[in-house]
Amino acid sequence: MKKIGFLSFGHWSASPQSATRSAQDVLLQSIDLAVAAEELGADGAYFRVHHFAQQLASPFPLLAAVGARTSRIEIGTGVIDMRYENPLYMVEDAGSADLISGGRLQLGISRGSPEQVIDGWRHFGYGPAQGETDADMGRRHAEVFLHLLNGQGFAKPNPRPMFPNPPGLLRLEPHSAGLRDRIWWGSASNATAVWAAQQGMNLQSSTLKADESGEPFHVQQAKQIRAYREAWAAAGHQREPRVSVSRSIFALTNDQDRAYFGRDDSSDQVGVIDNMRAVFGRSYAAEPEKLIEQLRVDEAIAEADTLLLTVPNQLGVAYNAHVIDNILRHIAPALGWR
Repeated sequence: MKKIGFLSFGHWSASPQSATRSAQDVLLQSIDLAVAAEELGADGAYFRVHHFAQQLASPFPLLAAVGARTSRIEIGTGVIDMRYENPLYMVEDAGSADLISGGRLQLGISRGSPEQVIDGWRHFGYGPAQGETDADMGRRHAEVFLHLLNGQGFAKPNPRPMFPNPPGLLRLEPHSAGLRDRIWWGSASNATAVWAAQQGMNLQSSTLKADESGEPFHVQQAKQIRAYREAWAAAGHQREPRVSVSRSIFALTNDQDRAYFGRDDSSDQVGVIDNMRAVFGRSYAAEPEKLIEQLRVDEAIAEADTLLLTVPNQLGVAYNAHVIDNILRHIAPALGWR
């Protein structure tokens, strides 16, 4: 395990039990948690993107703000739903945020997941072309985005521009060199993991996956990662790919931990999501010694190079920093981190 970061879904609620009562609370606390995580030595701060929900949505203002407040930690998403995105405008936003952070962006994108409203992407002005599904549209948007990130000129310049142009066709600006290699695809199936490898994207494998064999979640996920790596090698890419898995992991080190998560004796669950039979990975919550034993037999964690800890953001910055510190201090070294 080379890198450990956190993944926040950015929930807020007016409930008296919530430390995030508004969107402003979530945004400001997300920045503070990224700063705290960097100080603790964590490697990444990642944020989920959901539309029409009381959760984090437009990622680039947040990513830019985190980039301006930190200096080392990777900053990413898990994931941006490409069905909702204008790839050209997204290239400009991503380039700006990456330059502000000094090249630390790690953008997770995907076809997306079920949303709060029916066909929400239609409200954003997008729809599948004839013969396409919405998933096809998301992948098409992703392919355009990846091509534009290469920074090649494609637009014919105005012969009488307001400002002087460089010679040749023009590209979108600002361009951030190297960002193309830091794009990840959030995959829920073996087939899309193989497609991501063919496209030269890193792989994000989450806490759910298409149930393709009936085996335990971590076994299926490990097979997905191996299929991805085989496809990457077959595609002939020159760089080493990266792979992340997400887990809910809580080390019980004090009474507050035990009060929140001490009864969390979960196991894999199977359900139907977006007309797909899916297996949902278990949560881990135990005393550090027991937790280490449990995580050592998680095959997917062993296959990945990056672990993203899903955090309960509504419990506030201080408690979530404690959760991250617990893992880095008591668990991560036994898993080979650093």
